[in-house]
Amino acid sequence: MGLSSFAQSVKKDTTIRLVTLDPGHFHAALVQKSMYSGIDPVVYVYAPKGTDVQSHLKLIDSYNTRADNPTHWKEEVYLGDDYLDKMLAEKKGNVVVMAGNNRRKTEYIKKSIDAGFSVLGDKPMAIDHKNFELLKTAFATAARKKLVLYDIMTERYEITNALQREFAMLPQVFGRQEKGTPANPGIEMESVHYFYKYVSGSVLTRPAWAFDVTQQGEGLQDVGVHLVDLTQWECFPGRVINYKKDIQFNSVKHWASDITLGQFNTVTKLSGFPDFLKNNVVNDTLLKVYCNGQVNYKLFGVNVKLTAKWAYKAVAGGDSQYSVLRGTKAKLVILQGAEQNYTPVLYIEPNNPNDAAYDAQVQQQLKLIQAKYPGVTLQKQGNRWMVVIPAKYNDGHEAHFARVTNKFLEYLEKGDMPKWEVPNMIAKYYTTTTALSMAKGNK
Repeated sequence: MGLSSFAQSVKKDTTIRLVTLDPGHFHAALVQKSMYSGIDPVVYVYAPKGTDVQSHLKLIDSYNTRADNPTHWKEEVYLGDDYLDKMLAEKKGNVVVMAGNNRRKTEYIKKSIDAGFSVLGDKPMAIDHKNFELLKTAFATAARKKLVLYDIMTERYEITNALQREFAMLPQVFGRQEKGTPANPGIEMESVHYFYKYVSGSVLTRPAWAFDVTQQGEGLQDVGVHLVDLTQWECFPGRVINYKKDIQFNSVKHWASDITLGQFNTVTKLSGFPDFLKNNVVNDTLLKVYCNGQVNYKLFGVNVKLTAKWAYKAVAGGDSQYSVLRGTKAKLVILQGAEQNYTPVLYIEPNNPNDAAYDAQVQQQLKLIQAKYPGVTLQKQGNRWMVVIPAKYNDGHEAHFARVTNKFLEYLEKGDMPKWEVPNMIAKYYTTTTALSMAKGNK
């Protein structure tokens, strides 16, 4: 496909101009932790007055003033209740970046696309079935207008996830993907996140609305989006998903995490629960947040089990993920516990650990991995191989935002995306929002 009219217009003035809309999540700032070729350093910010936008601008300022490789963004800020209408009317940019309160995010996406903007949107782009339907409309409009609508999937750039995908594509190592059963699925992933965490070296202040699932979304519909994306991207690379026929649900559940008043005050820097949370407060001191969820479903006939959990603060380490892909020759497992020093480590666990011919095959196939990721080696540990990854590949979660943004810029330049990206984004949000509807029906 040739360049789209949008990409051609970008080429004519050679510049992409960013608009940041209602930034209420630190991911909006992380997009600007790096500078990019072809993006104007002037960024237009439209937001309501309040602490959300001030926190965003403070992070941008910290990147501009850091000693090591400072950025040089210039924020042109409009604050007012009519921020959305003002952005659409002025149209000072051509790409909208969104990361914040998710209650209106799908509406923002739809109106931005309607107005001719491309959109780089943080996950989730839809938190319930109603917004999923609106998101589908936005994708259809984007296709018609030849605009790029793309969500920020940073976990594709975490090196253990990337290598798990690479080894899964080697039949001599992995074999074929096992279909498994609901009780023993072929694919299983779990992520654990924490409300108390550090971002860019400082303890993150979370907005109070982040504890309201009608604004933030429940756990599976928020951070769980990454798990659905990794399942699709790692296990069925390049395969187009038709959500109406390729996905069947086995079971769904969701449950609450308990946050004390003291914990809430610590991470929000407030002095009590706001009124909009009172219905979820027990005895005036305990907030119940439905931020945990699990979905058990089939994708292309393969049983998948995904779990997203939230707790207040990690005992050790930080946000963590467990992942296992079960193949006919081996399991590919990512662990992140005390044995791994709370950093993700990928293992190859042969189904027949005493097969010398298989071991030789693994070493031979490793050369294919090393051609793409020089320096990666294998270390035998009992009945399994540990994938040894050079430190240069562990660039950290925050650095992955620049890599996603560069991929988005590549799609803008080409005026096109791989044919699987859009239908698989639609399938992803169908999975998460349908799971929510089912979970609420099962309460």
